[in-house]
Amino acid sequence: MPQGGSVVNTDPNCIFCKIVAGQIPAMKVYEDEAILAFLDIGPLAEGHLLIIPKEHAERLEEVNPDVLAQLARQLPRLARAVLSVTQAAGYNLLQNNGRVSGQEVPHVHFHIIPRAAGDGLGYRWLASKYPPGRGEELQKKLLEALG
Repeated sequence: MPQGGSVVNTDPNCIFCKIVAGQIPAMKVYEDEAILAFLDIGPLAEGHLLIIPKEHAERLEEVNPDVLAQLARQLPRLARAVLSVTQAAGYNLLQNNGRVSGQEVPHVHFHIIPRAAGDGLGYRWLASKYPPGRGEELQKKLLEALG
């Protein structure tokens, strides 16, 4: 696995930064100068991968867009490998931002979680509806925020 130059932004207290630095072992499956993919040590299913940018960022909106693009380019390849090895029927691609969303490690990471019928993993999708006019109000505010 190729390794690039030194990572500019790291957090000495971050477990994922310690993995990137080689201070903590990991079952690596892909690495380049900007990203690292490795097996989760607490997998929800066999083949559960974590994909991280090597530079420390706690939330998605803090990641260098070029690094994020490089990570995104590898997601299909990594997903195909997980599907091939696990023979899973599908997978979840999960990325949480902030503790309230379920993010346990404050370093951006994507999960590829293999899924099988009846695996019991599931998730709650509590869909709702906007009251009249609220969707349009949010749309207008989002368009303004995007400039």
